[in-house]
Amino acid sequence: MDPVLAGDLADLPAALEAVRVEATRILADLDHRPVAGTPRAEVAPLPHAGVGLRGALAEFIRRWEPGFSASAGPRYLGFVTGGATPAALAGDWLTGVLDQNVAAGGESAAPDLERETVAWLRELLGLGEAHSGAFVTGATMSNVTGLAIAREWLGEVAGVSVARQGVAALGPVPVLSATPHSSVYKALSMLGIGRDAVRLVPTLPDREAVDVSRLAAELASLEGRPAVVVANAGTVNTVDFDDLRAVAELRARYPFWLHVDAAFGAFAALSPEHAHLVAGLAEADSVCVDLHKWLNVPYDAAVQFTRRRDLQVRVFSSSSAYLGAPGAEPDFVHLTPESSRRLRALAAWFTLAAYGREGHREIVERDTALARRLGERLAASGAVRLLAPVRLNVVCCTLAEDPTERRVAAVVREVARSGAAFVTPTVYSGQHALRVAFSNWRTTEPDADRVAAAIERACSTVS
Repeated sequence: MDPVLAGDLADLPAALEAVRVEATRILADLDHRPVAGTPRAEVAPLPHAGVGLRGALAEFIRRWEPGFSASAGPRYLGFVTGGATPAALAGDWLTGVLDQNVAAGGESAAPDLERETVAWLRELLGLGEAHSGAFVTGATMSNVTGLAIAREWLGEVAGVSVARQGVAALGPVPVLSATPHSSVYKALSMLGIGRDAVRLVPTLPDREAVDVSRLAAELASLEGRPAVVVANAGTVNTVDFDDLRAVAELRARYPFWLHVDAAFGAFAALSPEHAHLVAGLAEADSVCVDLHKWLNVPYDAAVQFTRRRDLQVRVFSSSSAYLGAPGAEPDFVHLTPESSRRLRALAAWFTLAAYGREGHREIVERDTALARRLGERLAASGAVRLLAPVRLNVVCCTLAEDPTERRVAAVVREVARSGAAFVTPTVYSGQHALRVAFSNWRTTEPDADRVAAAIERACSTVS
């Protein structure tokens, strides 16, 4: 054994304690460090002889850790980024310690833990027993998986197997959606269906939600040709929701696969005030849910659900002499794009076991209340104007005066430079704008007020 590696093995308990101390220091400092990090382009050469675990830790703390963002903290409000609850963090650490490959079962209980976690999530989000699921890396791979099953369904309707004959056997595929996320386009590109397959359906006035009557007209124009409908349960800019129940009811008249992108909006189901937004989610043929957003588990973690696990197996089966054929309870190697899979479910299992439905409901309701609080304060300040109502956990606003791309970008930079917060720019309804997304379990009212002050200050300083 390499002498440095042998030394680390002998020193492992003490060395891991040193890592714990540094991790504790980083977590304790989250409220105080600048929220936005500092990128660096310098690349050091590969070491010839290693410096061991303690040496590598010291090098990381010296060269890299100071430039990392405080994305796990309470005022990182860009994109839709959760943090890691204490229990989720513990589960993630143990994931690395146990190092399970949950592709196949037979020698470990790890796949059964994933199945239990999927069942808990299904119940949490109001899905039915008809939906089976599996963990994937994020919303993109969840959308890829769901739309791959949709593609196989289209083949089934046409009397072909896309998994065997290829997507060319289908011909052009109509994909109807009002406000699809960029990951949907990426998924269609990866699946050979193509980005240009998307037919944008008009939205309701001043909304991002689909006009169901216009969707019905688009489906009618296909004259019985099957399609894929991608519905939204929480758009990125304004957290708008399609009327999922009304969309699902169209299947009585038209043949289509209903895929719902509910990456973070699915968690509206936890709040009695907002649960109506996801009414009808259980009618979907496939559902995308991202867990490293509002479930607050570490990156990367998402789950996909479908009613047609038989088609899922047809797409993703990976039979071989040492893996065997899929059985009545297929191994996960037969259900997702990956063959090697870390036990992502453990962090989710820990946070669900530790805090249950009520704990995660409180996070969702607190974040939505904070978004409303921020929206009301910013609107009252006169520095910005809201571009949409604060429906759930995102504030979408623009500068009250001269909201050019340059000025909006300058506000984003100034907020980041202040160290108080991080927000992201966007474009909504042709307007350059700011997005402020609340999904972290740590965020409190003082944090929301500090973010508001940072945005107001930035708006007053840009020229």
